[in-house]
Amino acid sequence: MNPKANRRSSQPSQPSSGASNWLWNVGFVACVAVVVWALMTISRNQKEATKAGAPSTTLETVDSAKKTNSGKGPVRSEKFEPTIENTNKPTGEAPKGMVWIPGGEFSMGCEDPTDKPNGGKDPMVDTRPIHRVYVDGFWMDTTEVTNAQYSAFVEATKYITVAERTPKAEDFPGAPIENLVAGSTVFEPTPGPVPLDSHFRWWTYARGASWKHPTGPESNIEGKDDYPVVQIAYEDAQAYATWAGKRLPTEAEWEFAARGGRVGELYSWGDEFRPNDKWMANIWQGQFPVKDIGSDGFSGIAPVAKFAPNQYGLYDMGGNVWEWCSDWYRADYYRQQASLNETPRNPSGPSSSFDPAEPDQPKRVHRGGSFLCTEQYCTRYMIGTRGKGEISTGSNHVGFRCVSETK
Repeated sequence: MNPKANRRSSQPSQPSSGASNWLWNVGFVACVAVVVWALMTISRNQKEATKAGAPSTTLETVDSAKKTNSGKGPVRSEKFEPTIENTNKPTGEAPKGMVWIPGGEFSMGCEDPTDKPNGGKDPMVDTRPIHRVYVDGFWMDTTEVTNAQYSAFVEATKYITVAERTPKAEDFPGAPIENLVAGSTVFEPTPGPVPLDSHFRWWTYARGASWKHPTGPESNIEGKDDYPVVQIAYEDAQAYATWAGKRLPTEAEWEFAARGGRVGELYSWGDEFRPNDKWMANIWQGQFPVKDIGSDGFSGIAPVAKFAPNQYGLYDMGGNVWEWCSDWYRADYYRQQASLNETPRNPSGPSSSFDPAEPDQPKRVHRGGSFLCTEQYCTRYMIGTRGKGEISTGSNHVGFRCVSETK
């Protein structure tokens, strides 16, 4: 699942994943008045989008996309076709903490998982049609960026993250001045079972929450150097990547890497959810959102690299924390890609963002799912599924990893 709780407004990166579909309009305050105002704003936006005839993504429109071929060979397919890896390799030593991803041509997207074991209830309509894409080779961090790595960046640059900045009155007209306080979105388990119809039931805005204090001012990251850094907005991830001489991956690069050269498998570790009854990723066990019982060894976030890597040597490409990608999010982007008369090469995403659920919120793609994902609500630890996040929003289950070009 993907909280996307923007100070301005957000719903789930899930149906709105992150899960994927839900961004959280938990604003910048923890006061009832502002939450009510936020809910009213979202409702108004959705109604206005409907009146304006804003495009919506439905299972019917996505899955009815037809194959076309302009004589240039296979361009798209509702089924996965073989991955064709590049054979060229970089010269020199690998950058520290990174592995080489060969790139090549592959089938991108996800079949409707609702008829598959442990597939959940979301048909993931924004992941179809499955289509062919080509990416060049690149280096990729083996793990998500850790607290230790981000600490080194902050110490060197004195960078202040979005969550640590006091909101400006001009950005929130009409908001009481006492509510303009720094903070971020935090998952809060419910005391008992609740309907899974609103993420507001388990997400809250915590004053003082930041990468140093992931769940609020009483929390800290002492002794957690090897945990993935969280409470990171998009610009926070970009700033680190630039400092490190790297960049954020495109959505196509991320999926190619996650697949590890394999074709159409459901997870980064294969097609079986729990081979030999073994948990393969840090996700939610137990009744959501009441208690994560930690059957996989971790109740909540885990240190990086505690589960087996994929075929390319990448850890945690499913579960633990969501990861920012550089692409703008559009629910209809795959249809746009599939309408081309040639296989896209190194696609960098659409030119602008559009989420029918929140048309006025700029969002970037999230990938990989998190420790909050569960078939009860969000199965976006499955390869090919997509999340989305308002760009100024962090949360305690969103992080990132970086890539770099051939040297």
